[in-house]
Order: sequence, then C-alpha cells, then structure tokens
Amino acid sequence: MIHDCFTFSEIFLFFRFLKLFRYQKNLYSIKLEAERCVPAMKKMLYERLIQYILENQDRFYRVAYSYTRHQEDALDAVQSAVCKALESHESIKNADAIRAWFYRILINECLMVLKKRKRMMPNSDDLHQEEVYYEKGYDQDDDIEKELDNLEFDVQEIIKLRFFEELSLKEISCITGLNLNTVKTKLYRGLKQLKEHIQEAGLWEI
Repeated sequence: MIHDCFTFSEIFLFFRFLKLFRYQKNLYSIKLEAERCVPAMKKMLYERLIQYILENQDRFYRVAYSYTRHQEDALDAVQSAVCKALESHESIKNADAIRAWFYRILINECLMVLKKRKRMMPNSDDLHQEEVYYEKGYDQDDDIEKELDNLEFDVQEIIKLRFFEELSLKEISCITGLNLNTVKTKLYRGLKQLKEHIQEAGLWEI
C-alpha cells in the first residue's frame, strides 16, 4: 500500500507537483503551436513574450493565487492569460511594454475567475483555502498579509504590484487603468492605513 511508505502530506505534495508539471508542459505546447502562425516582422517581439512567460511562470501563479486563493483557479487563470497573450501578441507596442501588458491580461483573468465564482455561489466548504504557495523571496508574514487583506481591494492590488512584484507606478497605472496621480494617492494612503493597522495589532514595535 502506498500509505505504508508515504504520509498523506507527502502524497498531496506529489500530486500537486504533477499538476504544476502538466501546466508547465502545456505552456511549451502552446509555444510550439503558436510559433507557426507568427508573422516574420512580429517574430522578435513574439519571441520576447514567449521568453518572458517561460521565465516568470512561478511569479504569475503567485499573483493569480493572491487574487483567487485557490490553486486550481490560479492555474486556470494563468493558463487563460497565456493563451490570450499569445493570441493577441500583435498588440504589443514594444518589448518594454510586455510586462505591464501581460500583467493586465493576467489580473483581468483573475477578476473573471472571482466574478464567476461569485455567480456560482458555492457552499462554504468549497471556499476552503488551500495551503499558500510560496516562491523563494516571497515569504510573507501571515499576520501582515491578513492586515493587508483588510484594505480596499484596489489599494491591496496597488501595494502588492508595487512591493511584491516590484512594478513601477507607471506600469501599475497601465495595468489598473488608473491615472498615475490616483495610483500614487491610493498607494500612500494604503501604506499609511497598513502601518496603523499593524501598530494597532501589535505587529510593529515603535
């Protein structure tokens, strides 16, 4: 019996790895299939997009999970974003715009997942959050993350994109569709509120 050799936790992690591995293989399959349809003059930007996607899969999953809080939904959101990005790659203006352009697609896919979930109105058991996936360099403190979740949704989004994903304010403005001054205002107000909440919770010694 398999339980004689492995704990339930080890079995769960093994199957989780298989899911992520299949997802990675799908990205390479999409790459090979789409390459056949790329016009020559767009080939360089297309190859840059492919390279960017392949090099940042873990980062994209992490962002999607921060929105959906569910592994399967996060994987689906990333895969949908990749497909849409490859289908509409000709709309990329230049290589420097790839990051913000792709993040906007990804976040829109995450929001679509949340809207769909809300319409389905699942039972409370279905909302059970899985163990959080962490990437090296992204080990957030659970208490601080909880305080961050208490902020307005768009403020959370801006703070996460600015400090966790290290995007510029200009890129965040492009991704969220907010003008630059609004992004700055929401960021600074959100940081002030977050600091106050952390201090009130006794998580930050003054």
